[in-house]
Amino acid sequence: MLAPSSPDRVIALRGGLGAVPGISLTGIHAGFKKRKPDLVLIVADHDCVAAGCVTTNEIKAAPVLVSNEHLATDGEAIRALVCNSGCANACTGERGLHDARTTARQTAALLGVRATQVLVASTGVIGVPLAMDRMQKGIERIVELVHEGSEAAYEAAEAIMTTDHVPKLSAYAFYHEGRRYVVGGIAKGAGMIAPNMATMLAFVATDAPLSRASLQVTLSEVVADTFNMISVDGDMSTNDSIYALAPKGENDALPGFKTALRAVCEELAVAMVRDGEGATKTMTVTVSGAASREQARVVCKAIINSSLVKCALYGEDPNWGRIVAAAGSVGAGMADGAWRLLLNDKVWVERGAVEAISEAEAHAELEGQDVRVLLDLGLGQEQAVGWGCDLTGQYVRINAHYRT
Repeated sequence: MLAPSSPDRVIALRGGLGAVPGISLTGIHAGFKKRKPDLVLIVADHDCVAAGCVTTNEIKAAPVLVSNEHLATDGEAIRALVCNSGCANACTGERGLHDARTTARQTAALLGVRATQVLVASTGVIGVPLAMDRMQKGIERIVELVHEGSEAAYEAAEAIMTTDHVPKLSAYAFYHEGRRYVVGGIAKGAGMIAPNMATMLAFVATDAPLSRASLQVTLSEVVADTFNMISVDGDMSTNDSIYALAPKGENDALPGFKTALRAVCEELAVAMVRDGEGATKTMTVTVSGAASREQARVVCKAIINSSLVKCALYGEDPNWGRIVAAAGSVGAGMADGAWRLLLNDKVWVERGAVEAISEAEAHAELEGQDVRVLLDLGLGQEQAVGWGCDLTGQYVRINAHYRT
């Protein structure tokens, strides 16, 4: 058993981002949506170093660009983050940039900080300008309402939802030199999710003192194994962002911080897949026996991102050929005859494409809500894990009428 102070021991907590000391937040209805909460404010009671990972889409939304500017200017003294749902403020030109900067400036003025100490984020429909009258009135209200704790985090997590069905929160504690530290986060995402920062927003904070460089390196490494390894539908958005805040420290990441951050990010990422638009099943895909970590990741992404694999999962169709074809489609160096496939820990197909269980047995294994697939490439010792879901008629209905 791990000792309470072991750097490898993390403890699950309730409250998500609200479990982090020094963080206040809430979510309110400002009018971007007809009825649901749609504006979030997160405030730190101290200057924070900040790190971020954002979409690799060549079309980046105004809040992504403005937040990048603010990180470059004041990345060691961030104090707040404001986010709206219901409007992405993407593909809105100079007006969009002006609106994002105005949002940060007004928030900063009411909090008594610099505009560059405020990050901004948006999610919703692309190509629609922000309703700045609603934004300004909402900010005036929300700065008076932020508070600490689980309820506040739930309010904030609910207000960043778009097609999500449930709020997504996670928090873990770890120990260092007898002191307990917390990593907590909230996130949104259910559709337009591809394994490249997906269409998602995630906001994470910790009370563990860290250098900005260390926070960025750790966040990037964790994102590569969590948010970048999920797929709902294979599409990438213009607004994807994760931002992390921490008190300024002089040293590298504390032992245990990366473990806790990974636990938070993985829990939030898997929650997105489980809440995927129209999804009825979740599939965990492990690619083992790879010659390199990158080979394992590339093959794993090909499988979780395949529409044919997703459809087979929905239909509980034991069509293992779709999995292998997807794996071999990306030129990652698979060797025919070297691989084998397991389904829920049972050998499904032996090396040389010999079926080890009957089609009826495989079908029965696919009937559950959580399906585990392992593809052993037989080439080395590296592996990667990814998470996907099925593709259903409900997904088509949701996205056929997303705006209407």
